[in-house]
Amino acid sequence: MAFRLDARDVSGFKFLFSLAIMYGLMSILVHSVIYTKLITPLGIDAPLDRFSEARAIEHVRVLAHEIDGRQEGRQGLREAAEYIKEQLERLKERAGSNFRIEIEENVVAGSFNMMFLGHSISFGYRNHTNILMRISSIDSQETDPSVLMNAHFDSPLGSPGAGDCGSCVASLLEIARLTIDSGWVPPQPIILLFNGAEEVFLLAANGFVRTHKWRESIGAFINVEASGSGGLDLVCQSGPGSWPSSVYAQSAIYPMAHSAAQDVFPVIPGDTDYRMFSEDYGNIPGLDIIFLLGGYYYHTSYDTVDRLVPGSMQARGDNLYSTVKAFAESSKLKNAHERESLGVSDEYDDGQAVFFDYLAWFMIFYSRRMAVVLHSIPIIIFLIMPFFSCFRNSGLWCCFATFYDFVKGTILHTAGMMLAIIFPVIFSVLRLLVSSYGMNWFANPFLAFMMFIPISLVGLLIPRTVFPDLPLSQNVSALKISKEALSEEAGFWGAFGFYASLTLAYLVAGLSGGFLNFFTSVSMLLGWIAFSLSIKFHGHHSVREDGYDGLSSTTLWSVLLDFYTSYLILNPMIFNILPAGNYVPDIVVAAIIGVATSWCVGPLIPIFGKWLARSSILQFLLHLSVIALALSSRFFPYSTDAPKRVVLQHTFLTADANRVVDSSYDFSVVDSNSLLFLFKYAPEVAKELHIDPEFSFETANISNQQTFLTLFPVNFLFSRSLKFPARSDEILKQYKQFPHLYTNKPQSTSSDGSRRVHLELSLGSLKEVWVAVLNITGPLSNWSFADNKLPVPETIEGGPLSYICRLTGASHEKWNFWLEASNSGDLRVDLAVLDQVLVDETKKLKGLFPPWADVTAFSTFSSTYIF
Repeated sequence: MAFRLDARDVSGFKFLFSLAIMYGLMSILVHSVIYTKLITPLGIDAPLDRFSEARAIEHVRVLAHEIDGRQEGRQGLREAAEYIKEQLERLKERAGSNFRIEIEENVVAGSFNMMFLGHSISFGYRNHTNILMRISSIDSQETDPSVLMNAHFDSPLGSPGAGDCGSCVASLLEIARLTIDSGWVPPQPIILLFNGAEEVFLLAANGFVRTHKWRESIGAFINVEASGSGGLDLVCQSGPGSWPSSVYAQSAIYPMAHSAAQDVFPVIPGDTDYRMFSEDYGNIPGLDIIFLLGGYYYHTSYDTVDRLVPGSMQARGDNLYSTVKAFAESSKLKNAHERESLGVSDEYDDGQAVFFDYLAWFMIFYSRRMAVVLHSIPIIIFLIMPFFSCFRNSGLWCCFATFYDFVKGTILHTAGMMLAIIFPVIFSVLRLLVSSYGMNWFANPFLAFMMFIPISLVGLLIPRTVFPDLPLSQNVSALKISKEALSEEAGFWGAFGFYASLTLAYLVAGLSGGFLNFFTSVSMLLGWIAFSLSIKFHGHHSVREDGYDGLSSTTLWSVLLDFYTSYLILNPMIFNILPAGNYVPDIVVAAIIGVATSWCVGPLIPIFGKWLARSSILQFLLHLSVIALALSSRFFPYSTDAPKRVVLQHTFLTADANRVVDSSYDFSVVDSNSLLFLFKYAPEVAKELHIDPEFSFETANISNQQTFLTLFPVNFLFSRSLKFPARSDEILKQYKQFPHLYTNKPQSTSSDGSRRVHLELSLGSLKEVWVAVLNITGPLSNWSFADNKLPVPETIEGGPLSYICRLTGASHEKWNFWLEASNSGDLRVDLAVLDQVLVDETKKLKGLFPPWADVTAFSTFSSTYIF
């Protein structure tokens, strides 16, 4: 049967292709802005009074490639500290006589409890190094309010850490040089903190903010981080109060800040030092500024200097220098004592301001109080509009009928927005039911957009197709207006009501991202005003006739804002680490793209829905999605630029200081394609592990979460893990002693029946210990960690209540501590110690993996004790 199109179908397709071109041009513009293609990085010979990306990258090259590993427990971390200190000492020698330069190497220790990824955990740490530089005028005082800039120089397991966070350290080193070489003497001191233990759960920052002599002087801070390899820095968190974001809005040269990011950040599995300074301990006003793009390389061996996005560090440096100058020159900068005496004021209010940039060209900023007023206006207009338009001519009954029609329009638009998200999710599930593996889009992100944007548009348009004309409650004949015109009016104001209601919902929930819906409402209102003026002066009577000229021109600027924001905030969420689960990554990506599509196209539907809501267009979009689905099956999910993350743990079960009871290789992955997928496409690994074609999870040995105790609580993100037998003779040649726990004093019993066990932990002769973890079960009532405060108990895989403590730093020293039991029942202590040294057989196994798999490999020594 021939496929025929009538004139309306042809017009609809023309308009659909025009929209595709428009969004394509938007994509090019937004991509250029976010990937800093419009910023020219300065070279190594740049003027000394300018920040130079090339000079900063030389520091990154040393830290990430010339130094062999900056992980806790490795010699490279000590070398990195010495390199940073040496660079600062050189700058001190060049400083003019009007500067006071103080440089310190500060070793921190402590113990505290914290919630991380929803799990309670205790920390004990010692011998973590912070390098500090304080730049001030010659007549400055110790108590003068100062500005802190923080970056960590340690890197995660198995990663050279060029982006995370060699780029951060290099940026601060170049800013220190720029401050001294430019001759700008800060009116208030600037403290640069290079902290050496962020990747082991923010420990060095904790040590600084709790113990350092300068901590009380900090009046504001900027935390510099990276969860990728570049792009413009995004202000992901700001507070407490609105002052830090206000300073940034006024000073940043290439502003990139969205208060909506603060709504999204809590659901991301991770944290930064911002938490220590602003939330848990410091309560210092500050900013959390993060590289977000290039999440493929985050915490992998591919985080190298050649993958840094050109222009990113230039933009970061220019922004940071301008912002730190603004903080230092601000009259609102107060030290801890002054802030405490002021209490809550307009300068240090508890509310979160609303702020966002427009394509990094400029920023819009307004206070929370102003947001309460502004963000309430759209819903008020929606509620009074029916009475404003009908009361004078048609009476009260007509007003209520009009309002009822507007509500129907809101329901219709809401249904389309919801279906725009639901349809891609359903489509992703159906795809997985017929596909051999998921995440086909991972190495080829265009596939995700090809699969999920057309089907999301189908969901968005279905309500308009089913109800081309709303069932009206108004008396059409009495109003002398066509049913079609009234239906279009109700659809338009109904959509306005949707965005107005969502703006109010954000406001009531205390979130900061409602500005997107607010400005969509504003643009629609401006469009309505322009259209009303057109009717008044030219006699037009249909939204449909003049919608393109009036409504669209005023709506497109907010659509571009929606497009930019969704690209900026949602795109990194797609390609960073996703939680485990067979369907989770595909469903999450489908839902994210559905949200982005509904955000970016939804505001245009009330204007252009009549053109697009055609069965022929829906069929075309559906066919396009099916073709993309079929095409996706021919693409492999991974590549060297988008690697699969694999965890390889060589586990040694020990019984005492020098006896190995068992040895195994434990594998896990952190996305939906299981280890069976990995072994299928890594035949050399399968052969080495003696895996036959009939291998399955039902016949394999499964590793439990307790096996990966050293990574707690990150191990809860792992997919199903497998265990394979391994030899243990090599480790006996490599180490004379293994980690072991023993009593060093007799037990003491109190009158109430509680008993105290005094213990000593030796880490044996291990060379590169990253962490030692204690998992304690039984009648534990107190301990010597965390100021004698127990954390909230955990339950691991349905086992007994556990108290978990991570110990880091100085493996050559022993840990002495005590545990208190409330009765005579047994205390069980499971000890797990992570060592970064691999035996030759494990190195060989790791080397068999294909290039598209990034393998984090380490050794773990596990033992159990009863006291």
